[in-house]
Amino acid sequence: MKSISWARTVAVFIKECQQMLRDRLTVAMAIGVPVMQLVLFGYAIDTDPKGLPTALAVQDDGALARGLVAALQNTGYFKITHRVASEAEGERLIENGEVQFMIAVPGDFSRRVVRGERPAMLVAVDATDPSASSNALAALGQVAGLALSHELTGPLAALNQGPAPYEIRVHRRYNPEGLSRYNIVPGIIGTILTMTMVILTAMAMTREHERGTMENLLATPVRPLEVMAGKILPFVVLGYLQLALIYGAARLLFEVPMAGSFALLMSMIGVFMIANLAVGFTFSTLARSQLQAMQMAFFFFLPSILLSGFMFPFRGMPRWAQWLGEALPLTHFLRIVRGVMLKGNDFGQTLPELWPMLLFLALAGAVALWRYRQTLD
Repeated sequence: MKSISWARTVAVFIKECQQMLRDRLTVAMAIGVPVMQLVLFGYAIDTDPKGLPTALAVQDDGALARGLVAALQNTGYFKITHRVASEAEGERLIENGEVQFMIAVPGDFSRRVVRGERPAMLVAVDATDPSASSNALAALGQVAGLALSHELTGPLAALNQGPAPYEIRVHRRYNPEGLSRYNIVPGIIGTILTMTMVILTAMAMTREHERGTMENLLATPVRPLEVMAGKILPFVVLGYLQLALIYGAARLLFEVPMAGSFALLMSMIGVFMIANLAVGFTFSTLARSQLQAMQMAFFFFLPSILLSGFMFPFRGMPRWAQWLGEALPLTHFLRIVRGVMLKGNDFGQTLPELWPMLLFLALAGAVALWRYRQTLD
């Protein structure tokens, strides 16, 4: 057996280092992905969101009602963003996703507290994402007995003894039992479609370049837009097949409700799939190998799943992370699919989330077509 030559080993090592450095995309991914993970997990992810938007419907202007609202705000979980005239108006804000909570204090609250009648204060919460509001609801129980301690003094001091002099009634809208699967299963539709649409399209197109079959296609009188559409449409069909499997499991196995229009949901999913396919097509024009295509797809998928609100509460992220999340189609699709399936949202209510997806589709499609023309040249 021949002895190992360290000189030859070093020579091979230097050769591999040089070859690796020539693949700048791989080196960039090797450095960029860990840095992105550190930044996102260290700064952007927060499992205890505070400052949640809250609508306030207070019919009582007394000191006790004001003290109760102040105590809730001091917890840090409730940020009064809307003051509404009725509970119905607050419910509409929850349905449209503009607020997380609606707090309603009745007009005779202070009078009934003084009489010892324990009036009820309503707290309605958007429970489509139980993790986003669980800590805030827990804080309600902690603050209940202390909220009015400064107001109930002198002749009213006896009301501080025993249970709280009022009752907090929590109504979990759209998910009364707080089941996490109601939030996760609809979100899986978006994450699986994002992963498969981007990766499969990017690798399929790159594989044609590697095998040399793209040259045969270019020899035909097919225009770039026609090639792009012809390449994308089969994956749309595949996406709907995946959707049928996921949706069937959501209904039969996990019993996730379908409160809205099934046709509306299918049309929104079509827009979402084409937007992701355009991203995959763009990556295929940039990548020189299937490995590079896979790396770029993963670089797109990672922030999508972390910043969209699928794994972590969206409102718990800092403002800069929310801005990045708003630029991703998955963020808006998750709001649409949860709104249609759990809240029964109609087209008008999905429109604020639809137009950002259409804008993303237009930009991604334009870049993909431009890059494809550059490739032809």
